[in-house]
Amino acid sequence: MSDPMTAAVLTGHGGPDKLEIRRDWPVPVPAPHQVQVRVTAAAVNNTDIWTREGAYGSPDDPNAVSGWLGPIDCPRIQGGDVAGVVSALGPGVPQDVLGRRVLVDPGLYRDSSADKPPVGFLGSEADGGFAEFVVVDADHVHDMTASPLTDEQLACLPVAYGTATGMLDRAGVRSGERLLVTGASGGVGLALVQLASARGAEVVAVTSAANAEAVRESGAAHVLLRDTEDLAGQVRDLVPDGLDAVADVVGGPLIGALLPELRDDGRWVIAGAVAGRVVEFDLRRLYLHNITLIGSSMHTRAHFAALADAARAGVLAPRIAARFPLTRLHDAQRAFAETRGAGKIVIGMN
Repeated sequence: MSDPMTAAVLTGHGGPDKLEIRRDWPVPVPAPHQVQVRVTAAAVNNTDIWTREGAYGSPDDPNAVSGWLGPIDCPRIQGGDVAGVVSALGPGVPQDVLGRRVLVDPGLYRDSSADKPPVGFLGSEADGGFAEFVVVDADHVHDMTASPLTDEQLACLPVAYGTATGMLDRAGVRSGERLLVTGASGGVGLALVQLASARGAEVVAVTSAANAEAVRESGAAHVLLRDTEDLAGQVRDLVPDGLDAVADVVGGPLIGALLPELRDDGRWVIAGAVAGRVVEFDLRRLYLHNITLIGSSMHTRAHFAALADAARAGVLAPRIAARFPLTRLHDAQRAFAETRGAGKIVIGMN
């Protein structure tokens, strides 16, 4: 029997007390066609906190205590962002995979289709990376031997950049288009700014004054302050012909305020609701102008493969806001909830 590992174990929905740091947790053993990954870096996401709180609601009750796809089984190890090294192989996995430096796709898929969304998620429907070791299907690890990114930078990618890739693809954002990004200083927001500007889009980013320069450095052509009294008016002055698309990770009142600033046939893609999950807006602005409203929860296998290619090519520049060891995960989540800085909060295993 192997030595136990340190893991952050979620014991149920609720407050931080439901997250226990355990040093006696059994090391997971890979089944056929799985690999064990020694986690070298992980990262914190809003979904970790919302899953712990059970804040996703249900179709018939927005206040129901639930994970993003329904009830989750506890105890559960959270953490969807995982970079590490393959440390053990299950039956049926080629020997040359052992020892590879990898990035883990956190999506759990119904089948091998390239373009289907996940039906589960590491850290929610299966154990994730807030532990010294995690077990995943072998086809979920992407070789990062050639990537110039550090393990900490790699750990910034799966959830934030995967979500952003899915949003931009589903909204069909193209070169030359004018895209507004809300919440532009967070993990997904900065990823949206980077990835959209790399596509050749003209990015209008909404953020705080403290993070304006970091967002501009990430590729935003224009930066607007979220606390301004007339944000819609500033958008109108900047883009009088209307935005082509909005990539929204905030939700709340901004939807009603900014929906009229989309041009005819514009697209609004949303993957977050931190500013309010139940919103009100004028439906006439939607149907009279043929606006498309798109929900986008995560990436597909194809999206993640493209993200892995970009990581190997070194064309991404994840920004790290803070670092914490696994044993201080409570502090990391508190910092995530309170942070005003730009970028991701990274969890190290050393």
